[in-house]
Amino acid sequence: MDHLFVFDERLGIPLPRLDKDFEDYSEREQEAILLRWEEIRGMIPDRIKRLETMIIARQDQLNVEDNFVSSCRLNTEIAELASTINELHIWFRVHQDISVGKTHL
Repeated sequence: MDHLFVFDERLGIPLPRLDKDFEDYSEREQEAILLRWEEIRGMIPDRIKRLETMIIARQDQLNVEDNFVSSCRLNTEIAELASTINELHIWFRVHQDISVGKTHL
């Protein structure tokens, strides 16, 4: 079942890469996929906390940075980290959508 999940370097978690529509998997396979996703999903809050810590560190650097180019680099890094957090929040909610769909199968 792990072959259906591919590690995403940017997000720091495996993401589903299903070979076919979820409904086309057997009930047993669907349950295994959902179980694996729930395990991965459980890692997301910790990943977000680590990224938030990185943002705070860069904001602290930015507060004392006098060099314009370095300030721009720090702002870019902060924006990228915030974007990653936003995407992780979206993936965290994916389980709710899958579960609702599963109950209607």
